[in-house]
Amino acid sequence: MVGHKAKKQFGQNFLIDQQIIADIVRAIRPAADDNMVEIGPGLGALTRPLLQHLHKLHVVEIDRDIIARLKTDYPQDRIIIHEGDALKFDFAVLDEPLRIVGNLPYNISSPLLFHFAGYAARISDMHFMLQNEVVERMVAAPSTPAYGRLSVMLQYRFAMEKLLDVPPQSFRPSPKVDSAIVRMIPLPREKITVNNEALFARIVANAFGQRRKTLRNTLKAWLAEADFAQLGINPQLRAENLGVTEFARIANFVNERVLS
Repeated sequence: MVGHKAKKQFGQNFLIDQQIIADIVRAIRPAADDNMVEIGPGLGALTRPLLQHLHKLHVVEIDRDIIARLKTDYPQDRIIIHEGDALKFDFAVLDEPLRIVGNLPYNISSPLLFHFAGYAARISDMHFMLQNEVVERMVAAPSTPAYGRLSVMLQYRFAMEKLLDVPPQSFRPSPKVDSAIVRMIPLPREKITVNNEALFARIVANAFGQRRKTLRNTLKAWLAEADFAQLGINPQLRAENLGVTEFARIANFVNERVLS
């Protein structure tokens, strides 16, 4: 695909480092019968080596120029092209369990991750290239600087692990940031202990909305002093000090009170 110019509106940075590509494919461990979908195949850095292992590969691509090349460069009985925006794609139309991979556009990475979370029950695992700063936030532990809303909302749904650092020079054009590969595995249903996900999301968003304020202030719309005591949570703590389990307990406590 010589001559394709990266398009800023699609956040395109194309992976060209063959050693990194080999390391990523080794981490993914594709098997012939996997229901695998690649987000934004671009110049085919992952597409080609994945197809060496897979019977077929689904790809979701928005760039019409790249779609045209995909239709001519690959056997159409082995690559299934879904034209359009991954943020709007209905992954429920694909057979499960799904394995999702891709070099995600950094400008929409967080919305994409939340979109994928909605299909967690249909997914066996995901491997993504992301901005390193985002990966650090995803896997961060409580009471560390990187821990925040993204950490809680994704750790509630997924077991996550940072696998690999990827420097800017591994791409064309080179981004201004470091990148990393993350593995995401959906947690079993029985480990998801939130009864009202929308309420949970609102509480987490409020708690982290003003990071320097205490829980007494950020959650005052839901919890009184006596409620904190009943929950065994110190209201002087900040959101960054609570783990996913504590946020789940708060959300379930509030939800039960609303229902009673």
